[in-house]
Amino acid sequence: MANETELDALRKRIEQLEAKDKPPEKSTFVPMSDEQWRDEMHQLAERRMSMATPPSVVRDWAVIPEHIVKGIREDRHAPTGPSSQGAIPSSQQVSNVHTGGTSSTPGWQEPTPIGPPPGIGWVDAQMIADEVRQRAELKRKLGK
Repeated sequence: MANETELDALRKRIEQLEAKDKPPEKSTFVPMSDEQWRDEMHQLAERRMSMATPPSVVRDWAVIPEHIVKGIREDRHAPTGPSSQGAIPSSQQVSNVHTGGTSSTPGWQEPTPIGPPPGIGWVDAQMIADEVRQRAELKRKLGK
């Protein structure tokens, strides 16, 4: 009788272990149809275009006459500086232009030395004074 109860207990244990070892149920994945895929991609494109330049702004830009737009575009690409020939008409006098000079490399200047920014000494002094004050306060609280 003891053998039968042990045998029944072992059978129950085997059934429990086999129940745990069952393969997982089938996936609920359903492939998307072509129409659903196109719809999802269309929604993504719409979301992206919602951040684009609004049509009202494009209409406002379209009001500007073409000759002004052309001038803005050309000015953007125009050379700048005193050496550019078209910047100042030849009938006017060029001012504030230094020619010659003692330097063989015009425009060069002494490099600024690397160091702390101005006024950092004042900040350091304040921090040191605050640390001294905090230490004194801590000693007073601890009774030393």
